[in-house]
Amino acid sequence: MKKLQLKNDFSHFKEMFVKYKYLLSELTRKNVKLKYRDSWLGIVWSFLQPLLNMIVLTVVFGNLLGRDSSKVICYPIYLFTGRLMYEFFTSSTKKALMSFRVNAGIIKKVYVPKYMYPLSGILSNFVTFAISIICLICVWVFFKLTGIQNGSDLTVTWHALFCWVPMLIMLIFVTGVGLILSVLHVYFRDVEYIWDVACTLMFYMVPIIYHFSKIETDWIIVLIKINPLYSMIELFRQCVLYSIDMSWKMLLYSFAWAVGTLALGIFVFNKKSDDLIFHM
Repeated sequence: MKKLQLKNDFSHFKEMFVKYKYLLSELTRKNVKLKYRDSWLGIVWSFLQPLLNMIVLTVVFGNLLGRDSSKVICYPIYLFTGRLMYEFFTSSTKKALMSFRVNAGIIKKVYVPKYMYPLSGILSNFVTFAISIICLICVWVFFKLTGIQNGSDLTVTWHALFCWVPMLIMLIFVTGVGLILSVLHVYFRDVEYIWDVACTLMFYMVPIIYHFSKIETDWIIVLIKINPLYSMIELFRQCVLYSIDMSWKMLLYSFAWAVGTLALGIFVFNKKSDDLIFHM
């Protein structure tokens, strides 16, 4: 019975997605424009923000955590790749979480499928994330040519062409988490503050500024490994930093988490979407 219900939820979600795909495209485009509407540099911030974050974190943590070149090929790139994936996760889930409160006035007046609001916020951040990849390429070339921070050890192979795989898995995972958070936030406003704290904790519980080999406590190693964010970030690094084949175990594990979370998100969203308007 539950499998049938889940199948019906997926079918309904797919039908609505196809029917309103052009509206979703317009909402996504609007969110991208609004994000940089009042700034002088506009979309250039998609390049500057991750670059400045990388510079600051490299200066602060580089000598402390990035000296071992046998573990970290080029610390700034190691930091950049992890930060990009993590930033997409946190910014997108927070955008989805706030989507109903921000658009409450419109939701009460005009009928639009409610999933449009969290999903368009997530997709607009994915566009920004994709643009930031261009900045990653430029930074990678800079360190490769200059040899700074062991940049001369960087190599590029055909593995880099598959970087879209962990990016897509992350998008699916974020969509599921975003749908769940968007519903929870309508009923429990404290979710906003709890999620802020959770995101801060996750930044330090996932190897972004440090390498996994520096962890020696067994239970912390297990805690990191079961976190799907670790697998997704590591898969991305295997493509663009290490230039090796993606780990099939990590790939299957992260994909299972992504699909499972999306299924749960769609189930929760369909279950509560009709009641949301009464709690806004």
